[in-house]
Amino acid sequence: MNVPVNTKPWIQGAVVGAIAVAVVGFSWGGWVTGGSATQQASAAAHEAKVTAFASICADRFRAQGDAAVKIGELSKASSWDRGAFIERSGFAVMPGSKTADSDVARACAESLTSPPIPKT
Repeated sequence: MNVPVNTKPWIQGAVVGAIAVAVVGFSWGGWVTGGSATQQASAAAHEAKVTAFASICADRFRAQGDAAVKIGELSKASSWDRGAFIERSGFAVMPGSKTADSDVARACAESLTSPPIPKT
C-alpha cells in the first residue's frame, strides 16, 4: 500500500485539531462529562425537592393554632438553631417519611422568618 507523502502532516493536523476542539469545548463550550452531568442533575433535583417540601412545611407550620407565637419563638432563636427548632416541631417530616430532612427544615425556617415579598 502506497501512502502519499503528505499524509503524515494531515494526520498530525487532525490530531492537533481534535485536541484543540476538546480543550475549547470543555473549557469554554460548556461540555461536561457524564459524571459531572449526573452530579449536577442530582444537585438540581435535591434543590427542587427542598424548595417544594419547605413550602409544604411552612404552610403546615402556619396552620397551627398558635403560629404567631411559634414564629416569634423561631425568630428569637439563633440562625444556627432555627433548623433544629423546625425539626423538633415535626413539620419538616414529610408524609411517608420517618425522619426530617435538615435541608428542608433550614429552608422552612428561613421562609418563615424572612419578611414577605411585596406584591406589585
